[in-house]
Amino acid sequence: MDAPIVTVTVYPQNARVTRRCQVTPADGSRVEIMGLPLSLDAASVRVSGAGDALVTGVDVAYAQHAAPADPTLRALVEQRRTDQATVDEVADDESAAAARVDLLTGVSRRSGASFAKALAGGDAEPGRVQEVSEALSTQLAVALKERRALATRLERLREDLAALDRQIETRSAQSEQDSSTIVVELESPATAEIELSYVVPGARWEPGYDVRVRGTDVTVTSYGLVSQHTGEDWPECELTLSTARPANTVVIPELQPWYLDRQQPERRSMVPPAPAAMAYGGAPAGRDGFAAHLSQVEQGTTAVTFRPARPVAIPSGAQGHRTTLAQLDFTAELDYVTAPTQAAEAYLRAKVVNTGEHTLRAGRAAVFHEAEFVGSTQLELWAPGEERELALGVDDRIRVERELVKRSASKATFSTQRRREADYLTTVTNHSPREAVVAVLDQAPVSRDDSITVRDLRLSPEPVERTELGQFTWRLTIAPGASATVSLGYRVDVAKGVELSGWRE
Repeated sequence: MDAPIVTVTVYPQNARVTRRCQVTPADGSRVEIMGLPLSLDAASVRVSGAGDALVTGVDVAYAQHAAPADPTLRALVEQRRTDQATVDEVADDESAAAARVDLLTGVSRRSGASFAKALAGGDAEPGRVQEVSEALSTQLAVALKERRALATRLERLREDLAALDRQIETRSAQSEQDSSTIVVELESPATAEIELSYVVPGARWEPGYDVRVRGTDVTVTSYGLVSQHTGEDWPECELTLSTARPANTVVIPELQPWYLDRQQPERRSMVPPAPAAMAYGGAPAGRDGFAAHLSQVEQGTTAVTFRPARPVAIPSGAQGHRTTLAQLDFTAELDYVTAPTQAAEAYLRAKVVNTGEHTLRAGRAAVFHEAEFVGSTQLELWAPGEERELALGVDDRIRVERELVKRSASKATFSTQRRREADYLTTVTNHSPREAVVAVLDQAPVSRDDSITVRDLRLSPEPVERTELGQFTWRLTIAPGASATVSLGYRVDVAKGVELSGWRE
């Protein structure tokens, strides 16, 4: 019995497929749904229904086929047989045309010599010789043209056949030759609707984002990237994306004894270690859930599900099929950040707070500023009320210059230390038409040896942040066309006989 797919729920590492069919008393007490993926999890099969029939048993059987079980692959293989027959026919025609060209070429060569002798001996009329020569030339030209046309057609047919072979190879890697059959036993068969579902591996989904910044307005479009290699095409149907992770075995974690023992000498083994097992997809697991404006969202106890507003069709072999889930609007606080010790450039930065009700899962994000693509970044888990920073690229209108304005070094004597001093001046100029807030990052060296001392820090103005690792942050508010400066100086004392490493200017 044919049971079309009506719903697909995709999990991070597999998918549950739901099919539905109508049964009548004429179908008897045994219903078989055939041609299902061989890799389906038999323990996950569930059957329910509506009507007067009673389901008394469900079983999973397996069938071997001479032809591929996948109908799409079977159609491709049949198409290849047809195309190969066409290629063979055209190849035969091309061989016949080539033989005709060879025949006419040989006749023309031999007749040319005979005509020359006949004309020299006066045994042939010139007009008749010319008529026969033109007829041979015309036939040879037609034969050559036919051979060229057949050769061109044959080349194109072979290219199409090679493309079809690549399709078959790709589809064969995703499909099985054999298939599963779900057998449903009914008692008191009557008109009823049967719904069956099963879990298949080879499917996954992961979140992705488009982040667009226009002025202080930020639009985050979230979408699901669905990949499936289950061996069956999912037609246009209701698609659900879930963060749940169905497993064959579910256990509660328990602590095992924690033993301490004497460390034993390492023994070399000639057997290489077994490779670590990897879950399908390889994507790291994270906390789940996010707001959906373009799809329905359901927050469960341990998982979140999303239902796109429109039915979606996803063929087997799809990689990263994109399904839009939500569009979220936030407000950004814009400023600039520069670290002139790394690069004399100012980067535009957007600070955005998640003012929504749900958490955004970790995923890859494409960032756009106005109409320009800035680049891609990894968006970390983003909880409601949490702030995230987005880099929007270099703004050349904010010019940064850092220069060494003072440098001194003293040599050690018999009783003194060596001393080094340095002073730097960083100038930031705002060439944009608007006021700019610029965070300037700089640092002083940090000693990891008692014989090396960093002292006499000279900071102007006072930084708004400082760390124990010698890192400082200033926040400068600069009017259009104006400049602001930051100065940093320090002294390093080195004990006698100690060689200093790590110094840079």
